Amino acid sequence: MTTTGNDGEQAPAGWQERRTVVQLAFGYMTTQTLGTAVRLGVFERIGGKECTAAGLAAELGTQPQATHRLLRALACLQLLTETAPGTFTTTATGDLLRADVPGTMAAGARMFTDPSLQRGWDLLEEGIRTGATTFDTVFGTDFFSYLRERPELSAEFNAAMSQATQLAAAAVPEHYDFGRFGTVVDVGGGDGTLLSAILRAHPRPRGILYDTPEGLAQAPERLARDGLTDRVALESGDFFASAPPGGDLYLLKSVIHDWNDERCATILRHIRKVVPDSGTLLIVEPVLPPTVPAGTTDLTYLSDLNMLVTVGGRERTAEDFTALCAQGGFRLTGITPLPRPNSFHLIEAAPA
Repeated sequence: MTTTGNDGEQAPAGWQERRTVVQLAFGYMTTQTLGTAVRLGVFERIGGKECTAAGLAAELGTQPQATHRLLRALACLQLLTETAPGTFTTTATGDLLRADVPGTMAAGARMFTDPSLQRGWDLLEEGIRTGATTFDTVFGTDFFSYLRERPELSAEFNAAMSQATQLAAAAVPEHYDFGRFGTVVDVGGGDGTLLSAILRAHPRPRGILYDTPEGLAQAPERLARDGLTDRVALESGDFFASAPPGGDLYLLKSVIHDWNDERCATILRHIRKVVPDSGTLLIVEPVLPPTVPAGTTDLTYLSDLNMLVTVGGRERTAEDFTALCAQGGFRLTGITPLPRPNSFHLIEAAPA
């Protein structure tokens, strides 16, 4: 079997497979190229207009030839288009990396390419050999304690989590009947992106947003902007120590995958102490299939390794969630996938 190369000639068998290996080996270069461009503000500076490499270098205070080379690499990555020699504009994908556009993914790109997150990945082999959380090995502290001491990075993390939640927030409210509850408690809910979407779609329930002081830092602004200040109570605390009473639905989105089974069971047990017997637990997480589907490109498997490296958690299968709920005093009653492109599932459980 042969494939066609750039010059139209037939490429030898195995060429595409070899190219795939090279692309994977060069993956760290892509990460660094993206992170550098976002931190320099390349996409905002170019915006929707055409910009020369020399002009951009003058604005950024960077070396002109090196800047041109960076822009060419970004064009190769489909983030820019070179419209004339040395002149560039952003693509639709590149526009998502502008902080000034709706649906921006800039904070997430900055966060996940930040050198502090990359350092733990440098020791992935050690993590695989030992099961250790290598972020802790590098920095001598856990990820969330590290953020607590760095308010700017913590704010960036909160923004990245808010951006990452927007897709789920657009789908979750219409795929679950929140209107039958009186109070929704969003445990570890950050700035309230998901809770806000739920309450705007369902006028009956009130909300309690529960997180650390750092996690809640941007919540007042979010809730005021969405006109929900009077419907949501903010409560700061530690979900390893307690959960706030008063809800009949307790919501956990992208919390469980941050922790190992023992710590997750602790969170669930605290919720079980305060949820009424007629109440409900709703977990919003990806659910891995029992085996990896052939040909899948699901990034949840890379997220699973990131949980190992950075925070010590993991992604889970339906069987894992069933066992975890049982440890925490709940009985899993259903798993509903959200429509694509979401990778999240609604995992519903009742007090056991």
